[in-house]
Amino acid sequence: MVPRFALVGRPNVGKSTLFNRLTGTRDAIVADVPGLTRDRRYGRAVIEGRPCILVDTGGLLGADDLADLTGRQAGVAVAEADTVLFMVDARDGLTGGDEEIAGRLRKAGCDVVVVVNKIDGQNPHTAQSEFAGLGFEDVCLISAAHGRGVGALRERLVSRLPESAEPVGAEPGTIRTAVVGRPNVGKSTLINRLLGEERQVVFDRPGTTRDAIEVPFERGGERYLLIDTAGVRRRGRVGAAVEKFSVIKALQAMERAQVAIVMVDGREGLVDQDLHVLQHGANAGAGLVVAVNKWDGMDAGQRKARLRTLERRLEFVPWAPVHTISALRGTGVGRLLNDVTAVYRAGSFEVGTTRLNRILQHLVQMHPPPTVRGRQIKLRYVHKAGDHPPRIIVHGNQTGALPASYVRYLENGFREALNLVGNPVQVEMRTGANPYAGRRNQLTRRQRLRRKRVMRHGRGR
Repeated sequence: MVPRFALVGRPNVGKSTLFNRLTGTRDAIVADVPGLTRDRRYGRAVIEGRPCILVDTGGLLGADDLADLTGRQAGVAVAEADTVLFMVDARDGLTGGDEEIAGRLRKAGCDVVVVVNKIDGQNPHTAQSEFAGLGFEDVCLISAAHGRGVGALRERLVSRLPESAEPVGAEPGTIRTAVVGRPNVGKSTLINRLLGEERQVVFDRPGTTRDAIEVPFERGGERYLLIDTAGVRRRGRVGAAVEKFSVIKALQAMERAQVAIVMVDGREGLVDQDLHVLQHGANAGAGLVVAVNKWDGMDAGQRKARLRTLERRLEFVPWAPVHTISALRGTGVGRLLNDVTAVYRAGSFEVGTTRLNRILQHLVQMHPPPTVRGRQIKLRYVHKAGDHPPRIIVHGNQTGALPASYVRYLENGFREALNLVGNPVQVEMRTGANPYAGRRNQLTRRQRLRRKRVMRHGRGR
């Protein structure tokens, strides 16, 4: 079993900063804003060659219902952890909130290391003696932002790691699935429904999720890595810098994912921002599945009208499967996950070159390429270039002159012939180099003599 270390403490004490430093990533959003982290985030760290799992949590001790939900997430992380890294702020000193959290940890009976952060400019002896009053044996002074004292903290953690541990990370064959959409369309509710537990904070307020959270999940023998993302607003409505980073993280998650579930609010219908998200997913090469949520709250007439609108506005991605679901009640969620698996398998794109060339020949016979300056464009052969998304390279002459409409015709033809459901097919055109380009034609002796005779004959006339 891989050891787990949970980072807990008051808001804005530097938990996410330390998480990023120990994992060697920038996965967690960091800003000088209290309460930025809300969900549990799991990350992989390797300390002295030994792997472990770090769990970043939201700040404890808030004053509203949302803070209570965040605290519940942190409580689950503490219950799962082998060791708790209890972070405190040296600049603020020992507060009543710190003492309350320490009391909770003592009741939980877990192994605790007190991590005194932001030690820059502070008297280390004073800080050491002040936080020793919490009653825990291990107290470590660090500056997570600048790396001071992090080496000593790593030594404390090594002593809690076994000599050998199983590797951590996504296993081969895991389907990376991003859940994206506008704020408050039910992304976190869907993930909780799939997991069967309150894994993500769900609150009736847009923008509850601020970071891209990865959650491993297994169903029916298939392994998934679900990525819950922040809501993607229109550019003009994105205000604070934290929200801008949240949107960037959501778009990056779509680029890393093999399949993206684009969630739409069925009551509001398909709006322009939903189309922008779908277009970004197609450009990023992710397989797409459209999930129309909150379907249970409409009557038959409203549903019929919504379906007509969806069919009309999704003409630019007619290959993306569309499902109507209720994430809150679980209606249609099982069929949605089946389509995610089908889109992933299609995106793996297992096909031979011989079959690809037969498909190309058939498409060219059905609809030959146009001519350019009186010369026919010839498409000679094709081969596979990659998967997720399926990439195909077509070789020929003058392929740069092919109109975009004909390239789309090839994309749709390959997708239909190979049943690449839900996947954007990328067809790249390559033109072979002209071996005679830049070379001057050298005349033979006979051709030179003939040329002279012709020129003399012309002057005589």
